[in-house]
Amino acid sequence: MIEPGQGPLQLGELALAFILSALIGLEREIRQKSAGVRTYALVGVSAALFMLVSKHGFDDVLASSRVVLDPSRVAAQIVSGIGFIGGGVIFMRRDVVRGLTTAASVWLTAAIGMACGAGLLLLALVTVAGHFIIMLGFPPLVRRLRRSRRSSHDILLDYQDGRGLLRDILVTATSLRFAIEQVRLSGEDHGEDEAETRPSARGIIGLRLRVRGKRPVSHLVARLAAIEGVVTVSSGDDSEID
Repeated sequence: MIEPGQGPLQLGELALAFILSALIGLEREIRQKSAGVRTYALVGVSAALFMLVSKHGFDDVLASSRVVLDPSRVAAQIVSGIGFIGGGVIFMRRDVVRGLTTAASVWLTAAIGMACGAGLLLLALVTVAGHFIIMLGFPPLVRRLRRSRRSSHDILLDYQDGRGLLRDILVTATSLRFAIEQVRLSGEDHGEDEAETRPSARGIIGLRLRVRGKRPVSHLVARLAAIEGVVTVSSGDDSEID
């Protein structure tokens, strides 16, 4: 005898959770992200199954009218438990955090599976549509906004002379995808007054860089400060770093 809660309706909810989560996973697979179609399908179907178990798995216990269970407790545990999977795809590469979008989309897939398991099919469908709007429609918009907000920054450096550090400084800036618009010694073209405002010592060269890029200039300042032989680095918006 088939227990209640295992009929065509529940099977349909599981099937919808599988289809929707697999669609999200397919989009991430095409983009070659760290989590692909298998991961997303498993997350979505599992979340839906947890919700169905929460809704129908304890009917025999509740029949006695002496035990009261809160089915929302299972949903809360899914929300917190999915964080372990999301945390596994977040990592650091070249001082930049990567995988946040993938982790968020895994979390979203779990929510979609929960909605399917709870019978909120319309909400699940609308959420999937919102996912594709965010993933496919937002990147071009963000790129346009970034291009419009790209501005130049002046970076002032003091570094030890005779160690070939200028090449390292320029390579570091370009490796972080900053375009170098101007390079000049401190005080050049501005008379001796400006040169006197920069720290001066024998064997120390003051350098002014004007750069333009998409990333925060603080990333570049931190990387330049880590170069051996660079004494101080500062930008127009940052305090001096030794």
